[in-house]
Amino acid sequence: MFPSLDISTSALVAQRVRMNAISGNLANLSTTHNEAGEASPYQKRHVVFQTDESVGARGAAGVKVASIRIDDTPPRLKWDPGHPDAIQTGPNAGYVAYPAIDMMTEFTDALAVARAYEANLGAMEIAKDLAQQTLRILV
Repeated sequence: MFPSLDISTSALVAQRVRMNAISGNLANLSTTHNEAGEASPYQKRHVVFQTDESVGARGAAGVKVASIRIDDTPPRLKWDPGHPDAIQTGPNAGYVAYPAIDMMTEFTDALAVARAYEANLGAMEIAKDLAQQTLRILV
């Protein structure tokens, strides 16, 4: 009924998925092994958006999550030979593989998500006010 509200809603949903990925990246900043107990550091997740032509009208389109990609950046190595997940053999023996996640980058991305979320809430508020004013004029 109100394409502008549908577009902003699609953006809110997409940004929520992005914030969940960022939260997961931050939560696993020090994860050095997987669910199976193997020494394998967590790999960062990136959310990829795309336009959603099914949402909106008259040339305007919404947004949707196209995919959540796993980053293949090599892990950062930290010397800690006493750690249970330390590499035992080879040139990196004694090092522990940690996820290649930069906390400051994640915090910056989280701030960008928060600003986008706020902007879409503001757009929804304006659209709602315009609809109310239109109804007042018509009634």
